Amino acid sequence: MFADRRTAGRQLGDRLRHLRGQDVVVLGLPRGGVPVAAEVAEALGAPLDVCLVRKLGVPAQPELGMGAIGEDGVRVISQEVLRETRVPPEALARVEERERRELNRRATRYRGERPPVAVAGRTVVVVDDGVATGSTARAACRTVRARGAARTVLAVPVAPPDWTERLGGEADELVCLDTPRAFFAVGQFYADFAQLDDADVVACLRRAAQAEDHSRGTRRASGSHEPFGGSPVDRDVEIAAAAVRLRGRLTVPADAAGIVLFAHGSGSGRNSPRNRFVAAGLNRAGLGTLLFDLLTEDEERDRANVFDIGLLAARLAHATAWLRAQQGAERLAVGYFGASTGAAAALWAAAEPDAHVAAVVSRGGRPDLAGARLPAVTAPTLLVVGGADRTVLDLNRRAQARLRCENRLAVVPGATHLFEEPGALEAVTDLARQWFTDHMAAAHV
Repeated sequence: MFADRRTAGRQLGDRLRHLRGQDVVVLGLPRGGVPVAAEVAEALGAPLDVCLVRKLGVPAQPELGMGAIGEDGVRVISQEVLRETRVPPEALARVEERERRELNRRATRYRGERPPVAVAGRTVVVVDDGVATGSTARAACRTVRARGAARTVLAVPVAPPDWTERLGGEADELVCLDTPRAFFAVGQFYADFAQLDDADVVACLRRAAQAEDHSRGTRRASGSHEPFGGSPVDRDVEIAAAAVRLRGRLTVPADAAGIVLFAHGSGSGRNSPRNRFVAAGLNRAGLGTLLFDLLTEDEERDRANVFDIGLLAARLAHATAWLRAQQGAERLAVGYFGASTGAAAALWAAAEPDAHVAAVVSRGGRPDLAGARLPAVTAPTLLVVGGADRTVLDLNRRAQARLRCENRLAVVPGATHLFEEPGALEAVTDLARQWFTDHMAAAHV
């Protein structure tokens, strides 16, 4: 059916052309899936990486999987298999430790010093040279989803006729070139199905990385500038705002679609641990962030300034203008993330006629303090409130009723005002990531 893996990959890339132009990452399953994935990535103009998963085999039956592990600490366990085989926790831990070492070894071997390609908030195409039992593909899809992929596509050249029944719930889209009835093994459908080693995988990834670097250089040379030259940025900055200078931290991943400016709440600033936690989650999703002080140290001593929403909104507007003046940033979408009183400042600033803000997210915010400006906000707005923060929840409901833009109120069950409960801040980060990813991608020019 296929001359070799690369031929199969070119045909599969043609089938997946509908994904071209989207925010796509292609992940190949080592070892045989990588050359197939390389052709798919080239066809889609997407970055290529490996999807590293390791099956956790039952000690007495290594071919029987009791779970799988992936990168970023992803862990998928089959409680059903554990019950049937009665594997004790200490035995599971030993197997997991051994497989984690091998996974880390392969990650270092395959990528060298290159970091993994970010998948959070993106469409991820998982590619193998074929599906037999589906166990590896299933583990790969689950780990990719656990790493925050917005959409998962499982694509293979060949699979058994019942493969959709086996894997239908594991990916958002299943793509296969052919499902022959007489299916015994993947290799029977390739004229050349030579076994690959680690060196083959490394060479394939290196060629793809060099091609992507060359493509970026060509686009820059032709005047099609990517944000900040296409290179990641992570530096301290100073922002001129009328008569004062505000300190901040600008972080922009390569190929970011937009940058989120953080408006902090009362008594907080660019070093807020909660906002830094959320910002890191957005960075992993490929979004830039600007965390900065809305007030100088002298201004913070006067508590009246902390609740001067007009002043805080003006500072946010100054920071936005400064950001858009940076070389390469003019094509990036801009979003606002506000906490407490900072949420009111974000909405106040977003209501300005020339704001052009793609999206706003409020965490435990006081949107009611934006007052009469709420109906003038045009940016899609997400209000996130803790379920146990009853007073603020009521204020947000009242404020939501005054919004005329696309909006949503998301309640994190059991969370209090500062989202200190286990998993609460993670929930905020996931909600913000999805909101910004959805709306900033659409606004990105």
